[in-house]
Amino acid sequence: MAKRIITISREFGSGGRFIGEEVAKKLGIAYYDKNIIGQIAEKSGLSQEYIQESAELAPKKGLFAYALAGRDITGRSVEDMVYEAQRKVILGLAEKEPCVIIGRNADYILKDRDDVLNVFIHGDMPEKIQRISHLHNVDEKEAVKMMADTDKRRMTNYNFYTEQKWGKASNYTLCLNSSELGYDRCEKIIMECSK
Repeated sequence: MAKRIITISREFGSGGRFIGEEVAKKLGIAYYDKNIIGQIAEKSGLSQEYIQESAELAPKKGLFAYALAGRDITGRSVEDMVYEAQRKVILGLAEKEPCVIIGRNADYILKDRDDVLNVFIHGDMPEKIQRISHLHNVDEKEAVKMMADTDKRRMTNYNFYTEQKWGKASNYTLCLNSSELGYDRCEKIIMECSK
Protein backbone atom coordinates (compact mmCIF):
# COMPACT_ATOMS: atom_id res chain seq x y z
CA MET A 1 0.00 0.00 0.00
CA ALA A 2 1.28 3.47 -0.87
CA LYS A 3 2.12 5.64 2.10
CA ARG A 4 0.28 8.98 1.99
CA ILE A 5 1.77 10.23 5.23
CA ILE A 6 5.47 10.29 6.12
CA THR A 7 6.44 11.02 9.72
CA ILE A 8 10.02 11.90 10.51
CA SER A 9 11.42 11.70 14.02
CA ARG A 10 15.04 12.74 14.35
CA GLU A 11 18.03 13.32 16.53
CA PHE A 12 19.01 16.97 16.86
CA GLY A 13 21.65 17.77 14.24
CA SER A 14 20.92 14.75 12.03
CA GLY A 15 19.32 16.84 9.28
CA GLY A 16 15.95 15.12 9.64
CA ARG A 17 14.01 18.36 9.23
CA PHE A 18 15.91 19.24 6.04
CA ILE A 19 15.49 15.71 4.65
CA GLY A 20 11.75 15.80 5.38
CA GLU A 21 11.34 19.18 3.71
CA GLU A 22 13.17 17.98 0.58
CA VAL A 23 11.10 14.76 0.42
CA ALA A 24 7.88 16.80 0.61
CA LYS A 25 9.09 19.15 -2.17
CA LYS A 26 10.15 16.29 -4.44
CA LEU A 27 6.90 14.38 -3.88
CA GLY A 28 4.83 17.55 -4.25
CA ILE A 29 3.04 17.05 -0.92
CA ALA A 30 2.43 19.24 2.11
CA TYR A 31 5.15 19.71 4.73
CA TYR A 32 4.29 20.24 8.39
CA ASP A 33 6.72 21.24 11.07
CA LYS A 34 6.69 24.50 12.97
CA ASN A 35 3.95 25.74 10.64
CA ILE A 36 1.34 23.75 12.64
CA ILE A 37 2.10 25.62 15.86
CA GLY A 38 -0.61 28.21 15.13
CA GLN A 39 -3.21 25.45 14.74
CA ILE A 40 -2.12 23.78 17.99
CA ALA A 41 -2.24 27.14 19.78
CA GLU A 42 -5.74 27.78 18.46
CA LYS A 43 -7.03 24.37 19.58
CA SER A 44 -5.41 24.58 23.02
CA GLY A 45 -6.09 28.27 23.71
CA LEU A 46 -2.41 28.76 24.59
CA SER A 47 0.07 31.19 23.04
CA GLN A 48 2.13 30.25 19.98
CA GLU A 49 5.29 31.03 21.98
CA TYR A 50 4.31 28.50 24.64
CA ILE A 51 3.46 25.87 22.01
CA GLN A 52 6.76 26.50 20.22
CA GLU A 53 8.60 25.66 23.43
CA SER A 54 6.36 22.85 24.69
CA ALA A 55 4.66 20.90 21.89
CA GLU A 56 7.57 18.59 21.12
CA LEU A 57 9.92 19.04 24.05
CA ALA A 58 9.52 18.02 27.65
CA PRO A 59 9.90 20.73 30.27
CA LYS A 60 13.56 21.44 30.95
CA LYS A 61 13.04 20.00 34.41
CA GLY A 62 12.57 16.51 32.95
CA LEU A 63 10.18 13.61 33.49
CA PHE A 64 9.31 14.49 37.07
CA ALA A 65 7.97 17.82 35.83
CA TYR A 66 5.14 15.90 34.15
CA ALA A 67 4.29 14.05 37.32
CA LEU A 68 4.42 17.19 39.46
CA ALA A 69 2.88 19.62 36.96
CA GLY A 70 -0.11 21.64 38.06
CA ARG A 71 -3.34 19.98 36.99
CA ASP A 72 -6.90 21.19 36.50
CA ILE A 73 -9.95 19.59 38.12
CA THR A 74 -9.97 16.86 35.45
CA GLY A 75 -6.37 15.93 36.32
CA ARG A 76 -4.88 17.32 33.11
CA SER A 77 -1.74 19.47 33.07
CA VAL A 78 -1.05 22.25 30.57
CA GLU A 79 1.36 19.85 28.83
CA ASP A 80 -1.48 17.32 28.52
CA MET A 81 -3.69 19.98 26.92
CA VAL A 82 -0.92 20.89 24.46
CA TYR A 83 -0.42 17.22 23.57
CA GLU A 84 -4.16 16.67 23.04
CA ALA A 85 -4.42 19.75 20.80
CA GLN A 86 -1.34 18.59 18.87
CA ARG A 87 -2.86 15.11 18.49
CA LYS A 88 -6.10 16.52 17.06
CA VAL A 89 -4.23 18.76 14.59
CA ILE A 90 -2.05 15.86 13.37
CA LEU A 91 -5.03 13.52 12.96
CA GLY A 92 -6.81 16.24 10.98
CA LEU A 93 -3.82 16.87 8.71
CA ALA A 94 -3.49 13.15 7.97
CA GLU A 95 -7.15 13.02 6.95
CA LYS A 96 -6.88 16.14 4.81
CA GLU A 97 -3.95 15.45 2.48
CA PRO A 98 -0.75 13.51 1.81
CA CYS A 99 2.05 15.12 3.81
CA VAL A 100 5.35 14.91 5.66
CA ILE A 101 5.09 15.61 9.39
CA ILE A 102 8.22 16.35 11.41
CA GLY A 103 8.40 15.19 15.03
CA ARG A 104 5.60 15.89 17.51
CA ASN A 105 5.04 12.17 18.19
CA ALA A 106 3.21 11.91 14.84
CA ASP A 107 4.41 8.34 14.32
CA TYR A 108 2.61 7.27 17.49
CA ILE A 109 -0.44 9.49 16.98
CA LEU A 110 -0.99 7.94 13.53
CA LYS A 111 -0.10 4.37 14.55
CA ASP A 112 -3.53 2.97 13.64
CA ARG A 113 -3.29 4.04 9.99
CA ASP A 114 -1.99 1.73 7.24
CA ASP A 115 -0.88 4.56 4.97
CA VAL A 116 1.91 5.96 7.17
CA LEU A 117 5.66 5.55 6.73
CA ASN A 118 7.45 6.23 10.03
CA VAL A 119 11.09 7.26 9.72
CA PHE A 120 13.74 7.91 12.37
CA ILE A 121 16.83 9.86 11.25
CA HIS A 122 19.96 9.66 13.37
CA GLY A 123 23.58 10.54 12.74
CA ASP A 124 27.13 10.21 13.96
CA MET A 125 28.30 12.57 16.67
CA PRO A 126 31.04 14.42 14.71
CA GLU A 127 28.70 15.29 11.82
CA LYS A 128 25.88 16.35 14.16
CA ILE A 129 28.23 18.58 16.17
CA GLN A 130 29.58 20.16 12.99
CA ARG A 131 26.06 20.77 11.63
CA ILE A 132 24.77 22.30 14.89
CA SER A 133 27.89 24.48 15.23
CA HIS A 134 27.43 25.77 11.69
CA LEU A 135 23.65 26.28 11.80
CA HIS A 136 23.52 27.88 15.26
CA ASN A 137 26.91 29.62 15.12
CA VAL A 138 28.17 28.03 18.34
CA ASP A 139 31.38 26.31 19.39
CA GLU A 140 31.72 22.54 19.71
CA LYS A 141 31.10 22.48 23.46
CA GLU A 142 27.86 24.48 23.11
CA ALA A 143 26.75 22.27 20.18
CA VAL A 144 27.20 19.14 22.30
CA LYS A 145 25.20 20.74 25.13
CA MET A 146 22.40 21.83 22.76
CA MET A 147 22.23 18.35 21.23
CA ALA A 148 22.12 16.57 24.58
CA ASP A 149 19.47 18.92 25.98
CA THR A 150 17.20 18.84 22.91
CA ASP A 151 17.38 15.07 22.43
CA LYS A 152 16.77 14.46 26.14
CA ARG A 153 13.69 16.67 26.09
CA ARG A 154 12.36 15.03 22.90
CA MET A 155 12.95 11.59 24.37
CA THR A 156 11.24 12.46 27.66
CA ASN A 157 8.19 13.89 25.87
CA TYR A 158 7.95 10.91 23.50
CA ASN A 159 8.46 8.28 26.19
CA PHE A 160 5.90 9.94 28.48
CA TYR A 161 3.09 10.33 25.94
CA THR A 162 3.60 7.20 23.86
CA GLU A 163 4.77 4.71 26.49
CA GLN A 164 7.37 3.68 23.89
CA LYS A 165 11.10 4.32 23.69
CA TRP A 166 12.19 7.24 21.49
CA GLY A 167 14.60 6.13 18.77
CA LYS A 168 13.91 2.41 19.23
CA ALA A 169 14.00 0.81 15.77
CA SER A 170 10.84 -1.28 16.26
CA ASN A 171 8.74 1.91 16.57
CA TYR A 172 9.59 2.97 13.01
CA THR A 173 9.40 1.59 9.49
CA LEU A 174 12.85 2.95 8.62
CA CYS A 175 15.84 4.07 10.69
CA LEU A 176 18.41 5.93 8.62
CA ASN A 177 21.87 7.18 9.53
CA SER A 178 22.22 10.47 7.65
CA SER A 179 25.97 10.59 8.35
CA GLU A 180 26.56 7.25 6.64
CA LEU A 181 23.99 7.56 3.85
CA GLY A 182 24.03 11.29 3.15
CA TYR A 183 20.93 13.42 2.77
CA ASP A 184 20.27 12.62 -0.89
CA ARG A 185 20.29 8.88 -0.35
CA CYS A 186 18.07 9.21 2.75
CA GLU A 187 15.59 11.20 0.65
CA LYS A 188 15.64 8.61 -2.15
CA ILE A 189 15.13 5.70 0.28
CA ILE A 190 12.19 7.45 1.95
CA MET A 191 10.57 8.27 -1.39
CA GLU A 192 11.08 4.73 -2.68
CA CYS A 193 9.58 3.22 0.47
CA SER A 194 6.56 5.53 0.28
CA LYS A 195 5.48 4.12 -3.12
